[in-house]
Amino acid sequence: MNMTSIQNDFEAVIGLEVHAQLATDSKIFCGCRARLLGGHGGESVADVAVNLNTCPVCSGHPGALPVLNRKAVEFAIMAGLATHCRINPRSVFARKSYFYPDLPKGYQISQYDQPICEAGWLEISTSATPKKIRIDRIHMEEDAGKNIHLSGFSVVNLNRAGVPLIEIVSAPDMRTAEEAGAYLRALHGVVTYLGICDGNMQEGNFRCDANVSVMPKGAKEFGTRAEIKNVNSFRFIEKAIEFEIRRQIEVLRAGGRVVQETRGYDSARNVTVSLRTKEEAQDYRYFPDPDLIPLRIEDSWVVSIQSMIPELPAQKFARFISEFGLSQYDADVLIASKTVAEFYEECVGILRVAYPDPFDLRAASKAAANWTTGELMRLLNEEGRELSASKIRSEHIADLVRLTQSRVVSSTGAKQALGVAWKTGESIETIVEREGLRQVSDTGALEVSIDKIIAGFPAQVAEYKAGKEKIIGFLVGQVMKQSGGKANPSLVQELLKKKLS
Repeated sequence: MNMTSIQNDFEAVIGLEVHAQLATDSKIFCGCRARLLGGHGGESVADVAVNLNTCPVCSGHPGALPVLNRKAVEFAIMAGLATHCRINPRSVFARKSYFYPDLPKGYQISQYDQPICEAGWLEISTSATPKKIRIDRIHMEEDAGKNIHLSGFSVVNLNRAGVPLIEIVSAPDMRTAEEAGAYLRALHGVVTYLGICDGNMQEGNFRCDANVSVMPKGAKEFGTRAEIKNVNSFRFIEKAIEFEIRRQIEVLRAGGRVVQETRGYDSARNVTVSLRTKEEAQDYRYFPDPDLIPLRIEDSWVVSIQSMIPELPAQKFARFISEFGLSQYDADVLIASKTVAEFYEECVGILRVAYPDPFDLRAASKAAANWTTGELMRLLNEEGRELSASKIRSEHIADLVRLTQSRVVSSTGAKQALGVAWKTGESIETIVEREGLRQVSDTGALEVSIDKIIAGFPAQVAEYKAGKEKIIGFLVGQVMKQSGGKANPSLVQELLKKKLS
């Protein structure tokens, strides 16, 4: 079914609940290590023994008492401030009751009617227009362990139980899968730039539940929603939402009724599948946790945390455009990753020395953006590698800009040099000299080659002199071929035109 025709008759209503695992050293209510995953202390899941990082508190032993992690609270406040939320001076931890073995207490410690942050917003940009998505609340809670289902039985790993989370709950303000993807990317950028979450979706420390419903176009009352649980990819969340919109519309058009339920997303088949009936708040039987006193936050603490907030993606996006003259596309690609954005700014910092004139620096900055978003991104994507895991450093890109801008190396030679640097990590200067990639800009040597080409192609020379100016490209190509691609093409063209005028 075509999505455009669907939207003519129906309107989707989408809200996202995002769980961001906080990058604290210890868990939220005990001293056990929380940094278990790659990027958190350099360990991978395989390096950590099952149930090693546990204690009576996070494994739910009777009588064990929780103690709140101050750093987790600080990170939650940072998230609230960065998304324009109100920081509540008083918030309360509650017990959310449900019985799964990954939470052996029989309940999760979370926040319910008195969360730490409320009433914020985040602006997104899509192919339509910029739009503010309201954020209803941000609350703190503990993560669950991990159930592993085997043939005929299950086991549980509690290393993750008690790792601090914030849950960021949007208002149902999104109407398309594209908007949902844009919101999720923007939120991911905020938490990773703040440094409060690693943002690794594959490892589950940034994951999303999507509430999706549909209603006839122009209706005032929302339809029955389905929740798509634990989707861990930007692309998959968009595909899951698109499928769910189609599925619900087909149910309604067939005269059926959409059931409120929790669904999973099967990426192999690109379908959502029913998991269980969706629980309501009353099913969780929330009540204030008697072991934790209300959390009180002084204004002075909020002010001190506000001063710690760095430049965020939206601010960096605007600055890259105004300061470096980048296109919206290039700025958007660069700020999508904090690591890439910092890499690019390091390149510009190096180029400032070579180009003290602001006009020249602006041109060099654009060139650095082109190399980073173009050839470097291509190499990274081809090998599925993160920039931090590659051998390319900011000096490599800065040198490519400097050598191509000064016409020492052609763009083709520069790509060749970058390809070698990608494999070896050697400096661009070293590669250029060893591989003989310097352009020939010696006027005398070039004139000798040009004279040979003019003598060897009299018909094409006659065509040019008769007014067929495009033939100059053919003649330049012949000189380049004779020089083994090392001649400076712009200088060759300039000398050819003088000779033929």
